[in-house]
Amino acid sequence: MAFAHRRIPVVATIATAVSLAILIGLGVWQVERLQWKEGLLARMETRKAAPARPLASVLAAARPGEDLEFTRVSLDCPGLASARYVELYSIQAGDPGSRLVSACPLPGGAYDAVLVDRGFVGQTISARPPQAPSAAPVAVTGVLRRGGKGSALTPALRGERWFVRDVDGMAAALGVRRPVPYVIAAETSSNPEWKALRPAPVPGSVSNNHLGYAITWFGLAGALLAVYAGFVLRRGKGDSR
Repeated sequence: MAFAHRRIPVVATIATAVSLAILIGLGVWQVERLQWKEGLLARMETRKAAPARPLASVLAAARPGEDLEFTRVSLDCPGLASARYVELYSIQAGDPGSRLVSACPLPGGAYDAVLVDRGFVGQTISARPPQAPSAAPVAVTGVLRRGGKGSALTPALRGERWFVRDVDGMAAALGVRRPVPYVIAAETSSNPEWKALRPAPVPGSVSNNHLGYAITWFGLAGALLAVYAGFVLRRGKGDSR
């Protein structure tokens, strides 16, 4: 019994088992993320290619809990070209800047307004479109994007510049009490005469590296197991002399 106890190192075995469980767990999580990402990319491609539908029709036909993200919609937003906005930090093609987000009123429905991401302005550009009351018609076509609340690492709000697509927070800052729980990322320009504002509705490409991550974690688990087995075998040979 004393020989068997020496041959199986208890501390090393426990440490290896715990590490192995963590590595395999990370690998399984990445496989699950891979499946989620593939479904997301497929939905993006399908919905990006679909014709835009009126926002009111999309909301009316939505089932409870249905995910409408990346659905293409259209609506009229009078006064959008000179509407008040908040700024949402963003990076486009490596260029940091801001997205201008305004509210488009939706009279007579379950929601007071929907937020419209009018486009991206690079940080080297200090000018902004004018803000003034207007009823000038603006037709908007774009895709619905979900909001988020950020994390402990998300920078705090700075004035009216946001660092996460917080629909409720941005809506409140714009005086909207009942916003649609999505932002319309415009494909069409609200200010065609102002070229610095570039509509940027959906990322041109979305990385999908989860398979590589999964292989890495499972590979590390296999390497750890091999190292542990070699250690135990060498220890056993030493004890047998």
